[in-house]
Amino acid sequence: MTETIRILGIDPGLRHTGWGIIEVTGPRLAHIAHGVIKPPTDAPLGKRLAHIFSAVSGLVIEHQPHYAGVEETLVNVNARAALKLGQARGAAMTALAREGLDIGEYAPRKIKLSVVGTGTADKKQVQFMVERLLPRAGKMSEDAADALACAICAAHHKPKHGIAA
Repeated sequence: MTETIRILGIDPGLRHTGWGIIEVTGPRLAHIAHGVIKPPTDAPLGKRLAHIFSAVSGLVIEHQPHYAGVEETLVNVNARAALKLGQARGAAMTALAREGLDIGEYAPRKIKLSVVGTGTADKKQVQFMVERLLPRAGKMSEDAADALACAICAAHHKPKHGIAA
């Protein structure tokens, strides 16, 4: 009998943190839920990070995933923006780890390659393919699509050991 694994994907951001949950049974993927965490943009940085932390913890408690995948931060020309994005990512990862989940970290290029077939795909292409791979998910925001894409990538690349269903 093939076990079913529930995976939570996270696309971190200070304004919008996308999340998506899938179940994987053998080669079959099934959509469970998705959405976007939106911290108050006028709140101080610490409060926004606490909002992300609390929301991710709540998702784990509500949906009981077995594994999580988080998109890695791209280092870009704007070091300040990369640092803030890294803090949002850290808040999400700390929440996942505190809830006892094993976490896979996936580069944006690897996620795009897993879902679209090319590591240079744009956000619209990723969204299009996620909607095709998970038709029950319906229409979704780019942030939620990126999170579901991360979950799909995690399904393809998660460790084969240490994850109990």
